[in-house]
Amino acid sequence: MYFVNAPFFLRWMYPSVTWNRSRLDKKIYLTFDDGPIPEITPWILDVLKEYQIKATFFCVGANIVKHPDIFQRLLQEGHRIGNHTYNHLKGWDTPDDSYIENVRLCQTHTQSNLFRPPYARAKKSQINRLKKEFELIYWDVLSGDFDLSLSPEKCYNNVLKHTKNGSIIVFHDNLKAIPRVKYALPKVIEHFLKKGFTFETL
Repeated sequence: MYFVNAPFFLRWMYPSVTWNRSRLDKKIYLTFDDGPIPEITPWILDVLKEYQIKATFFCVGANIVKHPDIFQRLLQEGHRIGNHTYNHLKGWDTPDDSYIENVRLCQTHTQSNLFRPPYARAKKSQINRLKKEFELIYWDVLSGDFDLSLSPEKCYNNVLKHTKNGSIIVFHDNLKAIPRVKYALPKVIEHFLKKGFTFETL
């Protein structure tokens, strides 16, 4: 189970994390989790380049090591980088010290002040330690592109239905997401550009 739109009770439970940016401006923040990988990240970069848009990529450290050329392209093309742990760890299942150590290992590659916990599953004790070093970025629009049971059209509609001023949208550059992100991403960009939104990095 997952929430496409972050409900009030989650915001109440985790007040020290960032769910969205200012609601005053017509700005949207595209984010991509889990890469970089050759099967989809370069395609995403091509789409963003076509529309002259910058995004924020929450990278897994092990993938940076495996695909340094793609990571360098992210940097060279002006996208923002975030830390997504070195091994895509689920914080709920990981001892605090091991989790923090894994984040710091990823940090040797990302050098970022942004962190997003994989699956959004970090313990409050982990969040309390990490917020001293990072801005913890969650979201208010989860596309659901990772959900193998979700149609590409539904993924697209998830984003359209819930996005508003200041929204942080999550897509994934991982293998599971490919059919849905390839369908939804260009359509999302075109839709909101026509409505006068701009896309920014975090």
